[in-house]
Amino acid sequence: MFLIRYLPFLLVLALWIYAFIDCLNTPESQVRGLPKVVWVLVILLFGEVLVGPIAWLAAGKHRQPVTGGGGSTPAEWHRNHSSAKWIAPDDNPEFLRSLKEENKKDEALLKDWEADLRRREEELRRKHEGAQDGPANGPEDTPPAAKE
Repeated sequence: MFLIRYLPFLLVLALWIYAFIDCLNTPESQVRGLPKVVWVLVILLFGEVLVGPIAWLAAGKHRQPVTGGGGSTPAEWHRNHSSAKWIAPDDNPEFLRSLKEENKKDEALLKDWEADLRRREEELRRKHEGAQDGPANGPEDTPPAAKE
């Protein structure tokens, strides 16, 4: 009972919202008759009595019929008329090639870091062994000279 009572109001509201959003999303080049701003005002001001939305749907937008042979549903038509075919990343050879190149760069960087780490560890080991054998004469181990 509740739904039947408010169904006309909900249908008018749905048509009003649809026409408003359709008008906002339509490029200015496809708007007929009046400027787009005026169409928005007509839809908003006369939406309650359905004059604005119906006028927009009937006369406000230049609509091109879909030419035959393109598919029976909009989704099929878009699939058949897409200018660029989308390919999943795991099926895209260019993407896979770029991953391999990045992996090679990362492996080379990791090898450089490991070599640098080994070199530093060896330097620290030599320093530590030199400190145990006796006092080192290096400039790092000598205290600064006292100023007179």
